[in-house]
Amino acid sequence: MRDGKYPDPREEDIVYGDRRLSRPDVSLPDWEVPDSTYRPVPIVWFTGALFAELFVLGLIFAILSSQSGWLTMTLCMMATVAVGKWTWDRGMGGAGTGWQVATVTMLAAQMAFLTIAVAHRL
Repeated sequence: MRDGKYPDPREEDIVYGDRRLSRPDVSLPDWEVPDSTYRPVPIVWFTGALFAELFVLGLIFAILSSQSGWLTMTLCMMATVAVGKWTWDRGMGGAGTGWQVATVTMLAAQMAFLTIAVAHRL
């Protein structure tokens, strides 16, 4: 309080002893440092790869349902490699070994399911 007037919190910070409270439009005191950086976790990359692989393989399978099984498997294998590379470039390459193994296993398992589905067309 200066000169008998209360400070306008929209114009200036409010000081309480040795601490300063930021203006209410910021809503954090100056000693509070928010973690404002986005740090995705490996499960985000894993889940993204899972859904991308599921969608892409399903689409290729549906479009090539009347074609040779070899063509379907070849294109799906190429799509699987592309999804894997995309996932590694997103950050899975720096993730823990467990997440990397789980991702490769999941991609291989989905490719194996597709292979079983097109086996009658080989």
